[in-house]
Amino acid sequence: MQAKPSPFRISVAVPLLLLAVLVLLPFVAHALEQPFYVTFVARIIVYAIAATALNLALGYGGMVSLGHALFFGLGAYSVAIPAFYGIDSGWVHLAVCVATCGLVGLATGAINLRTTGIAFIMITLAFAQMGYFVFVSLKHYGGDDGTTILATSKFFGLDLGQPDTVYGFALAVLALLTWWMARLRVAPFGMVLRGAKRNARRVNAIGLPARQYLLSAYVLSAILCGIAGMLLANLNAFASPSSLSWMVSGELIVMVVLGGIGTVYGALLGTFALLGLEEVIKLFTEHWMAVFGPIIVLVALLGKAGMVGFLEGIEARLAQRRSRPRGRVAMAQSKAEGQS
Repeated sequence: MQAKPSPFRISVAVPLLLLAVLVLLPFVAHALEQPFYVTFVARIIVYAIAATALNLALGYGGMVSLGHALFFGLGAYSVAIPAFYGIDSGWVHLAVCVATCGLVGLATGAINLRTTGIAFIMITLAFAQMGYFVFVSLKHYGGDDGTTILATSKFFGLDLGQPDTVYGFALAVLALLTWWMARLRVAPFGMVLRGAKRNARRVNAIGLPARQYLLSAYVLSAILCGIAGMLLANLNAFASPSSLSWMVSGELIVMVVLGGIGTVYGALLGTFALLGLEEVIKLFTEHWMAVFGPIIVLVALLGKAGMVGFLEGIEARLAQRRSRPRGRVAMAQSKAEGQS
């Protein structure tokens, strides 16, 4: 007799519980008169959106990009530059963000995908650094010092310059994006992406243009990362070339690896683990990287599955324990029938 698989999955329940807590957090924070936590967690949610966007390219498509900070920064300046001229329409900001990130993602992705391996990584990094120095040179918009955003995005009369509003918008985007990633994973487009990640030649051999699928995923990832940058610019009411730094791209990769590359909830868990533990360790020591660095190395050594893989391992052990008693009962019944 085989044990029936349990419908309860820890690797799904934990992220969903986290999302439920995020829904309640603003109410609790205001009840405790601690609005700081709304702004702090809103920042983590925004980075979770960017990490999930990167996971589409890195986890599903196998495209290791050190240049996604380019789109993150373009999203921020899609708010800052129109706001500099007094334009506060969120629809204009969003249109500029989608158009800019989409076109730049299409142009750079078409070039990047002509290479593979380390060359792909270095070209994405080069494009991001080019974008960084372009915005540093724009002295009219603050140059290296950045620019303050006085006209934040407004949608339906709601101002994203308010922490509670941008928190709600960001959480809604993250929830929808996570749901979409779950659907995409089993959709034909997602299956082709994952097939191209493993062996692009075989995908081409069955008549599917792997490069076009990968380019589409890269452009979608760029746009979603730009939307995250747009939300962060509203949250901070500030945009700076530092958002295009290669270190931002590196942090996003760490978030994806920490949570689990190519998993639905990995980027979400990895972002909260990285940024949350960073703040906790800072409470005890200024040298938090010396403590957090070995933790990242340990997770990387445990495997690519990251935190999601750890939770799935717990599921597997629990399933084995549930099946053992039934297996022993079945063996005892078979022995009794043999003796009779």
